[in-house]
Amino acid sequence: MTDSRPATALRALHRPGDPLILPNAWDAGSARAVAAAGFPAVATSSAAVAESLGHADGEATPVEEMLAAVARVVRSVPVPVTADLERGYGLRPAELVDRLLATGAAGLNLEDSDPRTGELCDVDEQAGLLAAVRAAAGPDLVVNARVDVFLHATGDHAAVFDEAVRRARRYRAAGADCVYPILLADPELIGRFVAAVGAPVNVLLRAGTPGVAELARLGVARVSLGSGVYAAARQRAAAMLAALAAGGDPFAG
Repeated sequence: MTDSRPATALRALHRPGDPLILPNAWDAGSARAVAAAGFPAVATSSAAVAESLGHADGEATPVEEMLAAVARVVRSVPVPVTADLERGYGLRPAELVDRLLATGAAGLNLEDSDPRTGELCDVDEQAGLLAAVRAAAGPDLVVNARVDVFLHATGDHAAVFDEAVRRARRYRAAGADCVYPILLADPELIGRFVAAVGAPVNVLLRAGTPGVAELARLGVARVSLGSGVYAAARQRAAAMLAALAAGGDPFAG
């Protein structure tokens, strides 16, 4: 029988106005660093995990490798772990749930872009996927439904706002615990989105996004950094290597 306590603990951390902060990890070492810093949960980044394993993002990672990476993260920390699983790597919902639960993870992200084409998925099809995942998982997984409308927008985010809200409401009705309008950064639109959806909202923290205190004021319940920590670590490593190759001090600066 699956232990639902990690999911219960993770779900309780999604508090509008007092958001769960998730500096996404990519391996056991980075996960331990997140937990050691005092964060109450760990999230993986599919892009960071994929690149660290030598693959590209966009479901190019064999599902066995992705799930093995998630399992290593789970084993390495004493806090709940939620896994970024793109759109499920082609697994049927019941199999996806069974295999993820076997890793010990307490949650997952599912996005509404087709990794084969890069296009937005049909909203009914995506809602069906989320409903099937919820039916298979019961309360044992926290489902974070990514809404990719703003990721695909080529102009003003206000022009596609209503479509993002429509999708978020459908996904929530299908059983998602949280909705994730990735790349939504305008504070006015974030506030409007939170109010319109009436469910826990996840915002990606990056350059140009309001800070954590402002996101809390806007009612956001979850803040994640995506591949941002991984990118910063790689940038720092590249700078050290360049200094060393030039005969300088890799620890300076």
